[in-house]
Amino acid sequence: MASQPFKVIAMSDVTFDSELDCRGLNCPLPILKTKKAVDKLPSGQILKMMATDPGSVSDVTSWVKRTGNELLTHTEQDGEHSFFIRKQ
Repeated sequence: MASQPFKVIAMSDVTFDSELDCRGLNCPLPILKTKKAVDKLPSGQILKMMATDPGSVSDVTSWVKRTGNELLTHTEQDGEHSFFIRKQ
């Protein structure tokens, strides 16, 4: 079994500084909007991004690896993904 690229944290334990709703948007819009939103945050703040595009899982995972930002947790429920990303 492959290890997860992020820490498992209960969503109830995560507070966030900004929220981005990308539900209903298709690739590449969720990751482009996420990049813009994270760029506006001071270092250490957390963005909650919600998306329905299943491709956003691999996009966010790849993006945080490339940028050095941290994916704190990702959850999926009924086709809706929630990502909590800490800016480096």
